[in-house]
Amino acid sequence: MRNFDDLLAANREFAASFDLGGFDGVAHAGVAIVTCMDSRIDPLHMLGLQAGDAKIFRNPGGRVTEAALEALVLGVHLLNVSRVLVIPHTRCAMTANTEQELREKVGASAGQDASWQTFNVVEDQLATLAEDVRKVRAHPLIPESVVVGGFVYDVDTGLLDQKV
Repeated sequence: MRNFDDLLAANREFAASFDLGGFDGVAHAGVAIVTCMDSRIDPLHMLGLQAGDAKIFRNPGGRVTEAALEALVLGVHLLNVSRVLVIPHTRCAMTANTEQELREKVGASAGQDASWQTFNVVEDQLATLAEDVRKVRAHPLIPESVVVGGFVYDVDTGLLDQKV
């Protein structure tokens, strides 16, 4: 169990000043964010939000997958979400590799065949972003009153650029 000692120690420090106990779990700013798992993205701070303001769904490439849509439907109907931001980012590995290249890299790292694994690479980030925003807007359980926007986060400047 020593593999996690550093993280558990950091957690104890965090818990010593933890003040979110009893939080109700709704999105107090009415915001949901679908973004990439990239550690250069700090979704709350980049939008001037705090813990409890938004629901955040992260995955490779910041894609609107079936799981992301599930989270958004729940957020809209149960957790006060009225605005959705879909936010991929610049210099994303999901835009820099083909499906085959990722399969080869993962296969080499894993020491086994990864040709069966899907990675959902992004060939055209802006077209994919427009399609992902359309998926959210067209979902039958997400009402038209929910505002949906597509943005690209620049990992080198910290700026968001609304594209859709």
